[in-house]
Amino acid sequence: MSLNRDLLGKQYPSQDYGVTAEATTNYARAYNEDNLWFFEVDRPGGIVAPPMFGVVMSWLSVMTIMTDSDLRVDLLRLLHSEQDMYFYRPAVPGDIITSTATIAAIEGKSNGESLTVEIHCINQRSEPVQRILFTTFIRGKGSRDKRGEHPIEEPRPAGEPLLRVQQTIDADQTYRYAQASGDYNPIHTDENVAKMAGLPGIIVHGLCTMAFTSKVMIDHLCNQDPRRLKRLRARFSRPVLPGQQIMTTAWQKPHSGRLQVYAYETVGPDRKAVIKEGVAEVEAA
Repeated sequence: MSLNRDLLGKQYPSQDYGVTAEATTNYARAYNEDNLWFFEVDRPGGIVAPPMFGVVMSWLSVMTIMTDSDLRVDLLRLLHSEQDMYFYRPAVPGDIITSTATIAAIEGKSNGESLTVEIHCINQRSEPVQRILFTTFIRGKGSRDKRGEHPIEEPRPAGEPLLRVQQTIDADQTYRYAQASGDYNPIHTDENVAKMAGLPGIIVHGLCTMAFTSKVMIDHLCNQDPRRLKRLRARFSRPVLPGQQIMTTAWQKPHSGRLQVYAYETVGPDRKAVIKEGVAEVEAA
């Protein structure tokens, strides 16, 4: 059954999330983070939440929409196809983050439908913390791991890349990430359910793969200062499997005001892209 397009533009009730040091550090460890900004409680100002922790703070808002029976989302046929996150200020333990989600787009594809949710997160002082665009693809019957058409696909940047970084996905990564993020979709933790959904087996959360790329950007482009990362976008083009190695390559693009813009791509062990059309925006030091 198709998504209910009458709900396009619907804004759902706001959800509050209390940030704790335990939750932010557990999330950081779930994607093999080691940046002291996320762990060193004695540093001036204390620890901050990883930028990608926004997916935890807003998760209840996302799931409120995805489980709305009136919207008619088939969760077993759902794949996370794209994530675009804008970071305005870091969340810190003790913050109360209020997220408000709206159904921003519903589009038909030849092999299914895409659904985009827009989420705005503010803190207890009404200061903007993050803006998130969460796009999913609901596969039509008979389709397998196709993530929908993207007819206007940006070409890979020309020229020599600025950096290449290889990372290893641990065998137990999906279980650790599920626990830290709250995303218990069984395609990430149950082999039988994943195969019933037409997948080759358990696959890594797209947001976990994206968190790995956020580490690349913060470590190598932000001088390890997570406050300088202002945007991260990823289009998930193929699944990553536990135990695999990924390689992220980044190219520098022209400045945009005070922001340095980078294009990036992440490939799996077969050198096929698992993230395409990646964008990172970094504030100048």
